[in-house]
Amino acid sequence: MGPQGDRVASLAGPSSTSGKAAEGVEAPVASLELRNKTYRVVFMFRGRKYGYSLDTDNPSVAEGLRGGVEKTLMLVGQGALEFPAGADVVSFVRNGGKVVQAAPPPAPLTLAQLKEKYLEAQGQGAMEANSLATVRMHLGHFEKTLGGRFAVRNLAAADLQRHVAERRKKKHRGKALSPVTLRKEMASFRACWNWAVLQDLLSGAFPSRGLVYPKADEKPPFMTRAEVEARLPAAANDAERAELWDALYLTREELPRLLAHVEERATHPWLHPLVAFVAYTGCRRSEAIRALVTDVDLAGGTVLVREKKRSRKQRTTRRVPLTAALAATLKGWLAVHPGGPALFCHQGVVARSKKRGETTGHKGKGRPTSLRGRMQPVRKRDVAAVGALTRDEVHDHLRRVLAGSEWEVLPGFHALRHSFISACASKAIDQRLIDTWVGHSTEEQRRRYRHLYPSVQQAAIGAVFD
Repeated sequence: MGPQGDRVASLAGPSSTSGKAAEGVEAPVASLELRNKTYRVVFMFRGRKYGYSLDTDNPSVAEGLRGGVEKTLMLVGQGALEFPAGADVVSFVRNGGKVVQAAPPPAPLTLAQLKEKYLEAQGQGAMEANSLATVRMHLGHFEKTLGGRFAVRNLAAADLQRHVAERRKKKHRGKALSPVTLRKEMASFRACWNWAVLQDLLSGAFPSRGLVYPKADEKPPFMTRAEVEARLPAAANDAERAELWDALYLTREELPRLLAHVEERATHPWLHPLVAFVAYTGCRRSEAIRALVTDVDLAGGTVLVREKKRSRKQRTTRRVPLTAALAATLKGWLAVHPGGPALFCHQGVVARSKKRGETTGHKGKGRPTSLRGRMQPVRKRDVAAVGALTRDEVHDHLRRVLAGSEWEVLPGFHALRHSFISACASKAIDQRLIDTWVGHSTEEQRRRYRHLYPSVQQAAIGAVFD
């Protein structure tokens, strides 16, 4: 049989005795063709012509493979081999009459899987712990709305709009979630999606274009305690009252009184210098916790603040000049510092601390219900660890010191940051300097304290009309 032949066959089958074709029916024949120096086999099946490459240029090998094809066709024609309905003809013949099951497609990526992959990647130091916890919470809200098994590749704008509508029904302090919160949640999901695209887990743009959010109310400007209290009677609910207190700032006269109260009531030596550090630098609580002993330059009169929010690509810093009061406070604290690199740390027992409590071994979720069972793994801690404080520790101990005093209304460390900004603004410090010291980068934040530039604004309007 020549390799250039154009022989075809039917599946009627040869005679079972003589091997010759039955009357009026051709015996099954497969032929070889040579194309681009490579053999291919050609055959007929149920009136249609099929063929495929044998991936060889060796005529002996090609002839052997052709014989195998012809044998398969003969067995089908004799009824000894059944062709499954719906099977691929070429694949069936190529594999000698075996149906090769295609590998099932991979299961689509679910929202729960995407969330864990993203958090695991960002948890390797790319994102601050506080921010990571916030992103986990935001993605968890989407998981509640869409379901953990939701196939993320099918995400559409309608799904995101449904999430906005569902979250808008939720209440916080008696008030619907703010549009700012909803947009922050969407931004977290968008960042997760974009990361997945770079990892070839997803494709396409995040389908958030055209989403409709409720109109947001502008946050109130920073206010003194008297100004907050004057507005409280008009507040309709707890949410509005909390928002007013969140805008509280202490005046330059109030700050020393607050610090004196903290110094007198604090049960740990690190609390007063930590509060003073935030009050006199305007740094965030997380930035104060990250501060190192080497960041304080008493001789140069500056302190280095380590940032994590300004850039996603690198760790940035800024320098803030030391006030005389803060320099004196830090000098006293460093004289009794327990050691280690962290500027604010603790040696010994810290009440309600998992790392520095009197005992260790307490279990969280899944712990026994009986007191005896819960106490079984608990043991006395040999040596309390020395190390940087946690945000929960510093918040808890600040609340304890302020409880029952005139300063109890202080919402937290961020009020001290407001106080620093407002004090600087009230003295007409150049806004660019304030932005440099506190790390501001948005116009929204600047607007909240711009009204505190009385002398500058009065001079500006006077230059026009006086």
